[in-house]
Amino acid sequence: MAPAPSIPKAAFWMALSIASFLAMSVAGRATTAELNVFQVVELRSVIGFFILLPLVMTNGGFAAMRTGRPLAHLARNVVHYAGQAAWLYALTLIPLAVLISIEFTTPIWTAILAVSFLGEKLSRPRLAAIVLGLVGVVIIVRPGVGSVDPGHLVVLGAAVCFGISVVMVKSLTRTDSVVRIIFWMLIIQSVLGLIPALYVWRNPPVELWPWILLVAFTGMSSHFCMARALAHADATVISPMDFLRVPLSALIGWLLYQEQIDAFTAGGALLILLGNLLNLQRKAPQPAEVATS
Repeated sequence: MAPAPSIPKAAFWMALSIASFLAMSVAGRATTAELNVFQVVELRSVIGFFILLPLVMTNGGFAAMRTGRPLAHLARNVVHYAGQAAWLYALTLIPLAVLISIEFTTPIWTAILAVSFLGEKLSRPRLAAIVLGLVGVVIIVRPGVGSVDPGHLVVLGAAVCFGISVVMVKSLTRTDSVVRIIFWMLIIQSVLGLIPALYVWRNPPVELWPWILLVAFTGMSSHFCMARALAHADATVISPMDFLRVPLSALIGWLLYQEQIDAFTAGGALLILLGNLLNLQRKAPQPAEVATS
């Protein structure tokens, strides 16, 4: 039985989701300052699997996690693994607010790919969203004006990977539950990242383990809380709340890392967020799409 619509409950869960995403950004920066990105992604997947286990047990156990589409899960997680690794690497290169702003182009790439591969219609709001998002990225990156920051390109690549991943998840949700999709995500990505992680492995110092556990926990809680928020309200209500991550990440970057944001970054971020608002005029996404992107 679906939960009753409730804006206060949706706002509560969305606040927890935003807090989780921001905590993951800070924890991710702390861990990647000490450990290689591949090791951090591996620890996140392995620890995340054990965090997910209680949810697996309450949803039919391991027998209910069987899937008839192993190749689809494999393809989706190869792309998503690349996106996660690129996102964490970008954390070490550029300010938080810049990273989050460019990451918000994920719905733009999803829209392009959904039109190309899922046969969805290219409506005027969606076309306007794509144009605004691309212009916003150009303003932030400013190619041709000096050298392009490699971090911009890395996080842009991560956003494209996340967009591809969302389109694949759309297909997977036709046959598999959210818990099953996350279950296979953690298993496949643990296997994919094992050899790269072992190659660069170093024993984490004791004081780093709280950050590692926080990365793993918030990697799960951020998406779970967003899915819960979407169960109580439409995406047209939830997504504008999520945009608070941009100014809040700028504030955290200023307070913790003395990062400054210029007018070009602020203007580009505004266009990207405006594009996302226009994109919300189409059919609201299902919780499964958000919960695993």
